[in-house]
This record gives sequence, structure tokens and C-alpha cells, in this order.
Amino acid sequence: MRFRLRCRTHHDKRGIRLVAHLDSDGSATTEDAGTTRVRTRRRRTVQPAVTRKKRRRIVIGVSCAVVAVAAWGGYMAYEAMQVKANLERARDFAMTTKDSLLAGNSDQATLSASDAAKYAERAQNSTESISWRVAAAVPGLGGPFDTTRQITDVVRGLTDDVLGPAVQAGSVVSPDRLIRDGGRIDLEPLRQASPALAESAGAAAALADRAGGVDSTFLGVIDDARTQLQEQTADLSRLLGNVSTASQIVPPMMGADGPRSYFVGFQTNAEARGTGGLLGGFGEFRAVDGTVRVDDLASNRELPVKDKKPIDLGPDFEKTYGISRPTTDFRNSNVSSHFPYAAQIWRSLWAQESGEQVDGVIATDPVALSYILAVVGPVTMPDGEKITADNVVELTESTAYARFANDDKARKAYLQAIAGKVIERMTGKISNPKALLEALGRAASERRIAVWSANPAEQQVIEGTVLGHTVPDDPAPYAGVVVNNLGGNKLDYYLQREIDYTAESCAGDTRRSTVTVRLTNALPAGDYTKYVAGMFDNPMGAPMGTNLTNLSLVATQGAKLDKVTVDGKPAFAFTGAERGHPVFDIQTQIRREQTIEVKYELTEPTVAGEPRMPVQALVDSANVRVEVPACGPAD
Repeated sequence: MRFRLRCRTHHDKRGIRLVAHLDSDGSATTEDAGTTRVRTRRRRTVQPAVTRKKRRRIVIGVSCAVVAVAAWGGYMAYEAMQVKANLERARDFAMTTKDSLLAGNSDQATLSASDAAKYAERAQNSTESISWRVAAAVPGLGGPFDTTRQITDVVRGLTDDVLGPAVQAGSVVSPDRLIRDGGRIDLEPLRQASPALAESAGAAAALADRAGGVDSTFLGVIDDARTQLQEQTADLSRLLGNVSTASQIVPPMMGADGPRSYFVGFQTNAEARGTGGLLGGFGEFRAVDGTVRVDDLASNRELPVKDKKPIDLGPDFEKTYGISRPTTDFRNSNVSSHFPYAAQIWRSLWAQESGEQVDGVIATDPVALSYILAVVGPVTMPDGEKITADNVVELTESTAYARFANDDKARKAYLQAIAGKVIERMTGKISNPKALLEALGRAASERRIAVWSANPAEQQVIEGTVLGHTVPDDPAPYAGVVVNNLGGNKLDYYLQREIDYTAESCAGDTRRSTVTVRLTNALPAGDYTKYVAGMFDNPMGAPMGTNLTNLSLVATQGAKLDKVTVDGKPAFAFTGAERGHPVFDIQTQIRREQTIEVKYELTEPTVAGEPRMPVQALVDSANVRVEVPACGPAD
């Protein structure tokens, strides 16, 4: 039997691999093992032609893919620029539509609304394409594309669902068409447009919610556009909501269905009360078919305290405020910040005095009058004195008390005359109705105009607006800081406020919160009458010029007071209730040119809803800070 044993391999000088064999018979042989060549010291395998072609195909394929991706990226960049341009055009035409409606130019509004819809549709068609959706789906990089698509959807809804019905309402939203000479409001067109305005307002509110839910993105220019859209849709929603509400309640309240009468209270917020200030004067207005007539103006002397019958506003009201007899004494009639209480009390007091039940109640103050005078112009008193937007607050809340220091009756007549002159100007020829409505809107937003209706359906609508001034009967976070003057003086003209409301995160069933109030008595040095800087009652033995105050916190429903301090020292708090909210009162003093800090430390329920902190309408503009996380239902 013969066999062969392979011993080793080597390469000859030509680079040919040789294999040595040892045969079983003892002979040795060497043979050529193939054609594979190697270099001396370094071996390289020569690839077959098929492998080289495969590699070339891979290189070409990768190159083509890179070119394709670059081309697609360029195309998407171009599309993005087109979408941006179309959105900007749609936005500009939408703003033109709104401005045209406010100016009463219905034809221009119609054209602008059509152009806005055209460009919004172009933008949406681009963002609904397959390529755009693919880009939006790219992990980590698709966010800006998806955010832009969401923005475009909101803008398309704005042009189709909001501007369309608003244009149908036409000139109704134009102050120049709505308010006629003599201050008369054209009621019938407003009433006819109510359904279209309600549709537009509802769509605007829904779009504002959708805009609020648009996802943020890392790309600054897109995120800025998202923020602008949220602000613009919120503003438009408020505007259309206010106009829609007005179309529902203004016609009947202004006498479209028969005469209406109103008690109008002028508050003196140099002496603070829960709704703003002491009831200093009042008038009775009558509204007939959009025209207002003033039947009577009087001082609070016409509401004597003697022999008045109380009204029942519930056990909580009686427990919290009953000691000051608010339902029979006009001086304490508005210690609660819930305006419907004050309105019902004023209505009752006037009915007992005059025998007439008014249909509603309105409240305002000198700061609101200054906004109105800035539009209608100054008024001239019988002695030639000019009352202007710049001096009306100081004259009525400070100067008058020095000028008529020894003649209370003359002072009240002077203030009454100023109110009459302003009303006379408002019910005359209005050269700029839009500016007048803006001034009234500013006053209402600052809680300087409040309205209440004896009609339950109308009152329900009013309570949902800035005119209602209600303490809300719901569990969402709430901190209402209320100042009531205890000295019977006018030192709140010099009061300055800083208010902070902070709370912990939404983790847990309860969370700690803090309401910090800093009050400054900025009364300058000088000689003041007792009526201005003295005290009706001085149980604390404080010096002249000291502001004695009852400071209340109307807190979140279910909140518990852990501690209250004044300048770091523990203080005693009286506890009451207001529409389901706990009320914590302290009585303290602020000496001239000094500041005190009152800190309420609480444990409140962790509940859903945006935190609210209404600002009492006093002379100053309070510095307010709210840092309370808004919790959702699942938190």
C-alpha cells in the first residue's frame, strides 16, 4: 500500500508555491501547487474580476445614495422656504382681515380673508405631502418638520373656520359702525350677527387650544413661530369671545327689549374696599334702545345707614363679614371681593331709599375715568378748571381732601360734578369709538369696571367675563389678596403692593404654597388733615399717618393655613369662608415710609387648573409674581 505524506510548503524564486511530499517508499517529490503569486516578504491575493466589479458597484451605489439624499435635502429646504413664505403671507392677510373688520371695511376684509385662505392652503398642501411626512418621521431631526405641519394646520383652521364667520358678521365688529353720535349703540345689527360671531368665537377658542398644544422644537426660528402663533390665536380668541359675548348681552341690557335701569357706583380707592374702594358717589342710568340717559347723580349721603333692612347672602358671608353690617351700611357694603355681593347690597339700599328696583349694577373708579378722558378729551368745570386724564386721579383722590378740608358737603358736590361732566362727554359726539372701547377694555381688564345683572341668564354670561369680578366656585389654585382700610382715612392713595404666590410641584395629593405680601406706606412728609391721615378708631395707638389695614387672603378651596407672619413674627389670623374658599384675615399697621411683609404659609390640595391671582383695583399698579405649577388631571 502506497501513501503520500505532505510535509511543508514554500515559495520558489518565481513566487510559485511548492509542496514537498514524502512517499511511503522513501522517495521525496516536489510539485507546483498552483498559479497564486506572492511578493517577497509580503503576500497579496489577486482578486478575481467579479469581486472588483462588485466593489465598484458598491462605491457607485453609495455615491448615488449620497447624491439622492443631498438632492432630497435640497428639495425639502426649498419646500420649507415655500411653506414659510406662504405662512407669512397667510398671517399678514389674516391680520389685514382683522384690522379691516375693526375699521368697518367689509369689502377689504372679504378680499384679505380669501387671500389668507389661499396661502394657508398652499402651505398645508406642502406639509401634507409624503416627502414632508417622511422628513417629520426622522428620529431626532424631524421635529421642526412636524411642528411646522401642526402650525400650518392651525393657520388653515384660522382662515377657514374663524375668519370666514367673522367676515360674515361684517361691520358689527367695527366700533365706528357700532357706536353712533351721542354714544348710542346700534343694537339690531349686533343682535343679528350674534350666531355668526358665536360660531367664529367657538372656532377661535378651539384653535387657540390646538395652538397651545403644538409641540416645541429645537430649531429656534420654528419655535419662535410656534410661540407667536400661540399668542396671536389667544389674542384673537379673546377679541372674538368678547365681541360674541357683547352680541348676546348688550342688546337686552341696553334696552333693545324695553327700558333698563342701573345703579352706578363710583368707588374711591384711596380708601380700600374688597371690590376696589369705598362707595363715594352713585348715579342712576337708564338705557333705551342703545341710548343711555343719566337720571340722577348723588353722594353717599343719600344712602343713610339708619333703618335699613339687611339681605341674606348666606351663612358664610354672615360669618366672615357680618360683624361690620355690610348689607345695611354702605361704608362696608363692598368689603368682600365678590362683586355680585356688593351689587345686590347696593341694589337693596337704593330700593329702600328710592322705592325702585334697578335691573343691574355697575361700578367704576377715577383711574378708569382717566382712561376715558384720554380719549374723549378734558372737561371744563363751571369755574374754568380743566379735568384731564393726567390730573383726575390726583384731584379726586388726594387734592380734593385738602381743598375742601373743612367742607365735606362741598367736596362731595365737586366730585359729583366731575363725574357728571365725564358722563356728559361720553354721551356726546365720540370722534374715536375704537379708542373709547379700548380704554373701557383696559379699565375692565384691570378690574376697574364691574357689571352685575339682576337677570340670571345675563348674569351667568357676565360671570365668565372680566366684568364679572367673581370669586370662582371651583377648586383650581387661587390666591386673592384683599385690602380693607380700617382707619376710615384716605391713606390707600399712597399704598404700594408687591404680591408673590408660589407653590411646590404637582407630586402628591397636597403641596406647600406661600403667599407673600409686601405693603409700603409711601405717604410723604407734610401736614395732613385727620380725614386724610388720621384714624376713625386707633386701638393700636399708632401715630398720625399710619395705615391700619385688614389684609385678607382668599385661598384655594381646601387649603389649610400652617402659619402667618408679619415681618417674620407670628401673627393671629381670623378664619372665614367665601364661596367654598377659606379666608384668612390679619389686622396690621403700616407706618409712614415703612414696608411690612406678611407671609401666609399654606398646605393646599394638588388640583388641576391654571393658578389665578386677581389684583384688587387700587390706585397703584401692584407688582405681582406667580410661580405655581399648573397641574393636569393625571398629576
